[in-house]
Amino acid sequence: MAHHLSFAGKTAIVIGASMGGLLAARALANHFDQVALLERDAFPAPGEQRKGVPQSRHAHAVLAQGLEIMESYFPGLIEQLVGLGADYGDVSDKARWFHEGACHAPTHSGVNAINISRPRLEAAVRARVLALPNVQAIEGCDVLGLLATPDNARVTGVRVIRRRAHSAEESLSADLIVDTTGRGSRSPAWLEALGYDRPQEEAVKIGVTYTSCLYERRPEHIPGINALIVAAAPGNPRGGVLLSQEGNRWILTVAAYLGEQIPLDQAGLREFVRSMATPDLYDVIKDAQPVGEPVPHKIPSNLRRRYERLTRFPAGYLVMGDALCSFNPIYGQGMSVAALEARALGECLTKGEAKLAARFFKQAGKIIDIPWSTAVGNDLRFPEVEGPRTAMTKFINWYVGKLHHAAHHDAEVSVAFLKVVNLLAPPPSIMTPGIAWRVWKGNMR
Repeated sequence: MAHHLSFAGKTAIVIGASMGGLLAARALANHFDQVALLERDAFPAPGEQRKGVPQSRHAHAVLAQGLEIMESYFPGLIEQLVGLGADYGDVSDKARWFHEGACHAPTHSGVNAINISRPRLEAAVRARVLALPNVQAIEGCDVLGLLATPDNARVTGVRVIRRRAHSAEESLSADLIVDTTGRGSRSPAWLEALGYDRPQEEAVKIGVTYTSCLYERRPEHIPGINALIVAAAPGNPRGGVLLSQEGNRWILTVAAYLGEQIPLDQAGLREFVRSMATPDLYDVIKDAQPVGEPVPHKIPSNLRRRYERLTRFPAGYLVMGDALCSFNPIYGQGMSVAALEARALGECLTKGEAKLAARFFKQAGKIIDIPWSTAVGNDLRFPEVEGPRTAMTKFINWYVGKLHHAAHHDAEVSVAFLKVVNLLAPPPSIMTPGIAWRVWKGNMR
């Protein structure tokens, strides 16, 4: 017989304590007496890898907009991360962006980003969330399904089992349950079991493979620069980044489209990096000392679940983060989109809980539209990637190509692009008359 656990006061449950779940819990803590984070893994020591986050061994970016939200939720976080060895600086001044044959002209853009490993960032955020008096985590806990009212109109809790010997099924009730379990979310099946439609899914197959490796960072390596970004292009569908990390290390993450296998030995990996459109990455790693072995990762598709289009949805339940939309990670959007969604969740709760799901999914859909159009639009430049290419997509990709050419010499054009990349400005901002004029002028050179 399942036994029942209960919490005092008004309660929220978050399923999954990865970055999306931690940010959701932080937003919910302002509105609920108790927030319970359910996580199937055991939390590792700070900075160590966690089994349920295979992507954590690869380069991660917190875009400027996401970082601003995190800092507002956890005042002093940036300073704390810098104290742990993170590199904080201007995304133009301290980075080199290689697109369409050359690097963008660097400048002081006023847009700042932080370079830190995913495990170290997650540990810092997790410690801040769990320090809140009304948040608790239950580790080693698998969610088996949802509990609902007799008419299935409201989700009232979850069925769970602990990952230890002789565990019996338990039920936990809550006023609101939020699924942040990522791309593999079981919400579509759980909703179907309650008599609701599954959300429509949109997938753009990209067959991206990743390989990452850490290297020792030496003072003579590209002094003053903490990031090299080499964009893949249709003529050379290989791209990569080299980002500084705490502990005087570099992380190299290289990606190939369409299922190409990246070698997992040092000599093969170096040759792969040498084949890229610019020698910038190769020049640093060719004689750098590796720290550990190269590790692979695969992303089959950009995947979006259209919860905002469902006409029926149970009260007391929400889906967030990668469980709503998981992007090609090369654009580094996931954590920042989760931060934007957490902020939107807080705004929706401030207005009460009536029609919460409909209001939240509508807002989340608008948040996702921008990075989705950027990621998918960019991926559709590769002729082998299958997907609908509207006249607008083709025009934007043509225009962005011209924008990069202009940005090789015009830092103002580059900053307009970097603000969009960092979710600080909407995509149409790169087409304002002033920027369009500079793009035209830059292509007349």
